[in-house]
Amino acid sequence: MKKYLNLFDLSQKVNYKNEILSGLTVALALVPEAVAFALIAGLSPLTGLYAAFVMGLVASVFGGRPGMISGATGAIAVVIVSLAKDYGVEYVFAAVILAGIIQMAAGFLRLGKLMRLVPHPVIFGFVNGLAIIIFLSQLDQFKNIDGAWLTGNPLYILVALVFVTMGIIWGLPKLTKAVPASLTAILVVFGLVTFLNIDTKTVGDIASISGGFPPFHLPVVPISWETLQIILPYAAIVAGVGLIESLLTLNIIDEITETRGRSNKEAVAQGAANILSGLFSGMGGCAMIGQSLINISAGARARLSGIVAAVMLLVFIMFGSSLIEKVPMAALTGLMIMVAIGTFEWASLKTFKRMPKSDVLVMVLVTLVTIFLHNLALAVLVGVIIAALVFAWDNAKRIRARKFVDDNGVKHYEMYGPLFFGSVSAFNDKFDVLNDPNEVIIDFADSRVVDMSAIEALNKLTERYHKAGKRLHLKHLSPDCRLLLQNAGDIIEVNVMEDPTYKVAIDRF
Repeated sequence: MKKYLNLFDLSQKVNYKNEILSGLTVALALVPEAVAFALIAGLSPLTGLYAAFVMGLVASVFGGRPGMISGATGAIAVVIVSLAKDYGVEYVFAAVILAGIIQMAAGFLRLGKLMRLVPHPVIFGFVNGLAIIIFLSQLDQFKNIDGAWLTGNPLYILVALVFVTMGIIWGLPKLTKAVPASLTAILVVFGLVTFLNIDTKTVGDIASISGGFPPFHLPVVPISWETLQIILPYAAIVAGVGLIESLLTLNIIDEITETRGRSNKEAVAQGAANILSGLFSGMGGCAMIGQSLINISAGARARLSGIVAAVMLLVFIMFGSSLIEKVPMAALTGLMIMVAIGTFEWASLKTFKRMPKSDVLVMVLVTLVTIFLHNLALAVLVGVIIAALVFAWDNAKRIRARKFVDDNGVKHYEMYGPLFFGSVSAFNDKFDVLNDPNEVIIDFADSRVVDMSAIEALNKLTERYHKAGKRLHLKHLSPDCRLLLQNAGDIIEVNVMEDPTYKVAIDRF
């Protein structure tokens, strides 16, 4: 409990200038994203902005990864759009609160460690797919209100301003890192548009962001079993998507900063943030990889940047909406395109010829699922399942047997590799029951009985030798393997040879 209450690491050196300026940059970039994601979900812009404020503040203060930014996200918007359309915004608030409860439970149950099961190719595919989604989402800025592509001067002006933004973000760090390149680019483009009176699309052209403090609001839904049946599927998916995206983002930031976040604490914080978001008229959300990378690339490493971003976003909503609505969308579009370029794992393309084909397949498949279905949870799940099946197949081919007959006429089978459902068939092919002598010993010193399929295989093999009038013994089983056989004593009968001088190391969890 002490660790959960230890919110700030006072021994950490904080660069206040970087933290504050980075937080301001993130706040500016949060505005159009929060508005866009709310519109995707069929909700009012303020619903997305309130979610960005609440999620950003709570996760920054209580989260397990300083410097990571949370807010309203496209992944959550895609999940709740049908709920909002069919049942209304009140059911969305209720589903978000329930999702938060599920996430907090996952954190308290310490399920964050399950992220260790996500292979690196899956992370590569997830990140690359997300980068492409971020890039493709910016193409909408090159369309007019009717959805048709811009042409003529409006297009040329927008493209020019986007390239100016990208050029500053790319080039300024090579000259100086005294100020965040992203914030500088936004201010320069804003100044150009204002002083040269350039006619181009602004944040205000998308939607008004004017509002007050997020109002406390209990969801107006019937408290009944029917309501739970409606919101539970959505809440479970929101919770799953939110945790997967948040914990993957945490891992990515860990690699960049060469530090280690706390996944279970982050899960609890995300849950608390979603509960409060639902109670304060927000659409919910999770960690944002794009905004987190903006924050980290600007030099932020502490919680202060996320707090500044959330507070400044609220200031924009309450007091600065008229000014923020004049910010050119070209500046924010250029910023997000550079984020997409920085997010994409370009190094993964160089490893195509070096990686196993199975890893390349997993990476490409996760990328495609992420891009075309926009379902991040499904993409990661598909990747993990395929990676697990490939691993099982590879291990199934590794079971081998060394055979010899000793001076007493006893035949020995020295097994190598795990015995599990995938290797049962190859295991059975190793034995010659009809031609073997009356006494047979299977040595598991370099093998392991893993699951019920393995136990059943041993049972059937014992029956085959028994029908042939021969005896089968198992030797050098590790204690956990013996326990597995004892637990299955009702369905298997094998002779286990005791060997008190032999010890097998077992895993400790």
